[in-house]
Amino acid sequence: MFTRLLSIAILLGAASTALATPQIQHWQAASGARVYFVEDHGLPMLDAAVSFPAGSGFDVAGKVGVANMTFGMLDLGSQGMSEDDIARKLADIGAQMGDQFDPDRAGLTLRTLSSAAERDAALDILAHCLQQPLFPDAILQREKARLIASLKESETQPESIADKAFAKAVFGVHPYGWRTETADIEKIQRVDLENFYHAHYSAKHAVVALMGDITRVQAEAIAQQLTANLPEGDADPRIAPVMIRIEPSEQRIPHPASQSHILMGTPGIARNDEDYFPLYVGNYILGGGGFVSRLMNEVREKRGMAYSVYSYFIPMQQPGAFQIGLQTKKEQADESLSLVRQTLRAFVDKGVSEKELRAAKQNIIGGFPLRIDSNKKILDYLSVIGFYELPLTYLDDFTAKVEKVTTKQIHDAFKRRIDPDALATVIVGVPKADGQSATGSRSGGIGTAGSGEGK
Repeated sequence: MFTRLLSIAILLGAASTALATPQIQHWQAASGARVYFVEDHGLPMLDAAVSFPAGSGFDVAGKVGVANMTFGMLDLGSQGMSEDDIARKLADIGAQMGDQFDPDRAGLTLRTLSSAAERDAALDILAHCLQQPLFPDAILQREKARLIASLKESETQPESIADKAFAKAVFGVHPYGWRTETADIEKIQRVDLENFYHAHYSAKHAVVALMGDITRVQAEAIAQQLTANLPEGDADPRIAPVMIRIEPSEQRIPHPASQSHILMGTPGIARNDEDYFPLYVGNYILGGGGFVSRLMNEVREKRGMAYSVYSYFIPMQQPGAFQIGLQTKKEQADESLSLVRQTLRAFVDKGVSEKELRAAKQNIIGGFPLRIDSNKKILDYLSVIGFYELPLTYLDDFTAKVEKVTTKQIHDAFKRRIDPDALATVIVGVPKADGQSATGSRSGGIGTAGSGEGK
């Protein structure tokens, strides 16, 4: 597929890669949508994605869950096509429809053969779903019941409990910290979906990504076809600012699980942050590099306290979370937590060595071709580049920017962005201590539960 484009020359011990990256074409459609296109005729396939600033971060107080429900029903019935019609027609032509949804973005994807008959039929279905959704009330009631059942089940799972408590502790009242409750779903009405759709699914804020066996002329026509009849839209595409500095907090939530589930972190970085590459490379050394990371070495390899321990940044339109996570035996929870804090503090205070940096660069640069070795992966990058308005040369520049990162840049970036004394910590599955409530906080320099609400 992209073997020709992804040929690389990696010398043993070197941290440099010669890589031919996809050539991205960009324009604005007559509808106002931004279009990003890579032409490749290696396979008779077309991949398409249309995304909007309509993720869960655009929910408003009292209407939590509306963004997700609106997105989820786009392909469950449109003008002239029922849910079954859409599924049957896609199956008849061998096309696949997928989705993209996170706090920032919402949209649909399509994979189809590029031959005219199949391609045109598939694009017609996608255009109907995007531009003429019906949000049938009967299906809405079914989806509400399904989601409520799923939420009730998740309320018993330690991973879900930890995620919910962690998000609230890190982001507080900001929409990034909201998690849908059953009561939120019960309140959703069809009019809520219609209003959200007409406000947020507009052509002027749409990003169209196209990858595969079509020409530029065909791509221009397709982009217009998919966006020409979208709503005008009046919603602000910007999410409210995140409070970067939070007060330290610790929540201990008893659970019958055999292990403690530990999450700790703070607001991190936005997608266009100037510190992105120093923090990305630095985090690879801290906890993003698997078995070669410091956290894995200290917690698992040296002491066997956890099977896996990790850290990562989630760059969003506004700063997403920096998160460290692990699971460990309940009786080792405090010792493991202390060790993670010590490791993080040493990392922030002292930085990284040249040896660690060289090894991280080799691994990141050497593995970069795997990031763009399929049409789908390239499509995902096109969507990200378009949505966050990154440079068209982003893929060309990636390895060079990694190579330029210095130990000083990593040290400076982490010192400025991560305060080991101001983290939100959640432990689900720790036995209740004497005198402590079922869901409570600990003293000793740690703020009360809920004190990290970003206010």
